Formats: sequence, structure tokens, C-alpha cells
Amino acid sequence: MIVVREYDSSRDLADVEAVERRCEVGPSGKLSLFTDLLGDPLCRIRHSPSFLMLVAEMGTEKKEIVGMIRGCIKTVTCGIKLDLNHKSQNDTVKPLYTKLAYVLGLRVSPSHRRQGIGVKLVKMMEEWFRQNGAEYSYIATENDNEASVNLFTGKCGYSEFRKPSILVNPVYAHRVNVSRRVTVIKLDPVDAESLYRLRFSTIEFFPRDIDSVLNNELSLGTFVAVPRSSCYGSGSGSWPGSAKFLEYPPESWAVLSVWNCKDSFRLEVRGASRLKRVVAKTTRVVDKTLPFLKLPSIPSVFKPFGLHFMYGIGGEGPQAAKMVKSLCGHAHNLAKDGGCGVLATEVAGEEPLRQGIPHWKVLSCDEDLWCIKRLGEDYSDGAIGDWTKSSPGSSIFVDPREF
Repeated sequence: MIVVREYDSSRDLADVEAVERRCEVGPSGKLSLFTDLLGDPLCRIRHSPSFLMLVAEMGTEKKEIVGMIRGCIKTVTCGIKLDLNHKSQNDTVKPLYTKLAYVLGLRVSPSHRRQGIGVKLVKMMEEWFRQNGAEYSYIATENDNEASVNLFTGKCGYSEFRKPSILVNPVYAHRVNVSRRVTVIKLDPVDAESLYRLRFSTIEFFPRDIDSVLNNELSLGTFVAVPRSSCYGSGSGSWPGSAKFLEYPPESWAVLSVWNCKDSFRLEVRGASRLKRVVAKTTRVVDKTLPFLKLPSIPSVFKPFGLHFMYGIGGEGPQAAKMVKSLCGHAHNLAKDGGCGVLATEVAGEEPLRQGIPHWKVLSCDEDLWCIKRLGEDYSDGAIGDWTKSSPGSSIFVDPREF
């Protein structure tokens, strides 16, 4: 008998952690990435507007937790519509919103797999999604994770939807130089919200509660890069506010925000040979001893390390990619000061600003896989029809609460 119920932190924590450890058995002889949730199984969903964690319990007298799943719900942009009330000659668009659910953290104990537990957990979570008005559900998984892909697309009715790229760059022992031709300006949360809503709210997956994201305690700030030669790059007091800035922008500019994942979870790479560990340590020693050489070094990823996540990346103009590169350099130095091992982001596969994001290919994932499912046919098609059948755009907004 398998019973699926809501997670109870007062009695389930130890058993849930035990299942997580049992699921951390990676392929023999291969590098594997493991996640430590710092003793809080809800840490990756608790910042969302609505969330739930379910556990699968087996047994009659002596009950045993053999699986778990996490889910959250938010309202995001799924398309655009024309503003029919706009009377000027230039057409304007407004975001189309939908209530979207996200499934993450599905785990089934290795000794209890192939018994339908994973499917049952997904179905129970989807029922909660429906009860709370979610129109779509999606998941993110590795493109080559056949077991996960088969479960969701073969047994649970999901379809492949988007293939963004996860770009990861190590945090070196030295500080990265930011171009002297660029000025980096930190926005206050209210101004950052204004900029995102005015310019980026029509991008797929843009969260309607962006203000909650920007005001969260894990948010480290939103930064805009402009040419130092522009009127906005001359120093303090030159920033006019986002609305005025977007009305009279410089020829090129860029924006990104930084999220502190380090205080939510830690990562660790296991399975590395002694030789790889020695080589990595040698690069760090050289980098720390001779930081002025600016030599790339491999961070200590073979023990628990933290990361910062860059999100809301955007910009305009012929030099926008160079502006993004400067912002990434600034974010690197924030991560170094914060004691992080890597700096990461996730962008659409065709993101035009991708070339400005420094990353190591060996640490990155060219094709993450997002799968989506429409939860009910009784919802109005609206102006975009079925979102699951829409074509991808050049950009997406990746919510840092779900990374």
C-alpha cells in the first residue's frame, strides 16, 4: 500500500534526507553533481507564491518514506496581445498571463523504483495544481536523462517544449576586470521592477510577481551597464529612473540581476579522480599566489560549494553583448566576495546576448529540456491558443526561485 500525503517537517525530515542520500548514487567512475538542501527540503520552493511538497509512504505498521515531489504555482507571461485601446500610430503589445505550475525534486528510493510511485506522485501533484487553478505544468530535466524524459513524456502526458542553455563559469581567486568604458549602476528594487515591467514583461515565463523576486532577501541586486561616455555613465546622480532611461536610452545598454543560491543549497561534484583534484588545486594555488596574472583557475567543486545565479538578462544596441560581459564581470566579483564556487545563468538557446556571457563549456549544459503539459481542456484558448503548441522566442525569463 502506497499512501501519498503532504510533507510534515516535524516528523519527515530525517526520512526525506535518507531518501535523498539513497538517490545520490551516481554512475560508477563518472562525475556526478549532488545537491545539499542545507537541511530544508522546502528551500527551493518556499519563495514561490504557492507551493507544496508530497511524500510517498509505504507500509502498514512501520511506515517508510520511499519518494517525494515538490511543486509550486505562479502567474507568468505565455504570449502577447495587441493593446486595442492604444490610439497612436505605433502598435503596442501587452503580456498574456497564465497560471503555471512547476514540478521539481521528484525522488524515488532506488529499491522501490518501477512500481509506479513516481507516476503516482506526479498525478497527485497535478491534482493539487488543478485545484489551485493552474492551467499548465512544466518540468526541467537533463536532455540525456532518459528515465526522467520517459516518465514525463511517455507516462504523464508532457511534451518537449523549450531547450534553454545552462551557462556556468567558475569563480576565480582573482577579481575580474570590468571595462573602463562601461559604467555599472545598481538599481533599487522599485526602479528595477519598473524597468523589467516596461521592457521585459512580454518575454515568455516572465513572473507577474517580479516585485516579490526583486525584494526577496536572496536577491543581491539589479545592475545596468551603460557606456561611460553616455550621459548616464558620468557618475552618481546621472540616473534618471527607469521610465526616463527607457524613453531616452543610450545607443547600447544591458541589465541583469543576481540571486544568492548559496544560502538555499550547496552543490558538490563527486567521482573525480585524484589526478583531476590535484590539477584543480594546483590552478587555485597559482591563481591565489599570482592574482595579477589573471590566470583561470578551477574552483574547489569537489567539496560543497555555493553559487550565484544571474537572471533577467537583457539589453539593446550594437554593443549590448559587451555590456552584458561587463555585468557578468561585476557579478563574478560579487560571487568571489560571497565565497561562491561558480556563477551560473540559464538562457534561451537562441538568446542573442549569449555571446556576452562568459562560461566554461565543460561546466555548462547546451540543452536543458523543459517539458510542458496542459492540465485541462476546459480553459479558454484566449488569443494564443494552446501554449504547448507555440513556437519558441529568442529569449525566456528564468525565475531564480526555481533554478
